[in-house]
Amino acid sequence: MNFSIEERYNAVVVTLKGNVMGGPDGVSLHERIHELIREGKKNVVVDLSKVKFMNSSGLGMLISAMTSLRNAGGDLRLANVADRIQSLLIITRLITVFKHYESVEEAVKSFETDPPVPVAQTT
Repeated sequence: MNFSIEERYNAVVVTLKGNVMGGPDGVSLHERIHELIREGKKNVVVDLSKVKFMNSSGLGMLISAMTSLRNAGGDLRLANVADRIQSLLIITRLITVFKHYESVEEAVKSFETDPPVPVAQTT
């Protein structure tokens, strides 16, 4: 797996490519997500249009990124979810956890129409 990052309007678009299976690639994505958070860029769209395969470690990588972003007051949203990956999300019931959209443009625009809800901080 590799990935590219592009800023669009009020969101950062991360395009994943190849087989998403966690491992060292997952670590570098995790590090990049935390860099974005430190830069104040907390609205992320993950474009899955170029993903060939995803396993449970790949799903775990997305869940970890989403959790980090939500805890920072942002969100991670999915775009271009292929049928095979959508089936995986349905089987694991994660379809109810991730907000997903038909296109990157819809997902980016969703941050305006449906902004992230800040997570209440407990002290």
